Amino acid sequence: MPSSVAPPGWPAGVRAPDVERWEQTAEAWLLDQCPPEYRGYPALRKHVVVLARFALLHVEAMQAACRRGLSETRGALRGVAPHDVVDAAIEVWLSEDARLSRVRREVGLVEEALRGTRFRARL
Repeated sequence: MPSSVAPPGWPAGVRAPDVERWEQTAEAWLLDQCPPEYRGYPALRKHVVVLARFALLHVEAMQAACRRGLSETRGALRGVAPHDVVDAAIEVWLSEDARLSRVRREVGLVEEALRGTRFRARL
């Protein structure tokens, strides 16, 4: 039975916890989830668990913006875009909300692992 297990929902680009260099792959992946400016902050580069917290809050903020966009689309675009365009915009918001939900889970799992949680294989 392997000692390093990645749980369901673990990001594909990050090695399982405790595998050699897993934290480096986590850092690179987390930076990809953040605004590019975050790469310039030494505190985030030196402390990957801090980076994980920043990434989590960033993704949650994007989720909130997405949900706001979804709730306001029909009213905000009424009279300025045809119904089929508004419907297409709503589909984009729904797709983005689903993507962000997945990313939120992935970032949360990486943060848990960086804080010391280890996952076990389930039968």
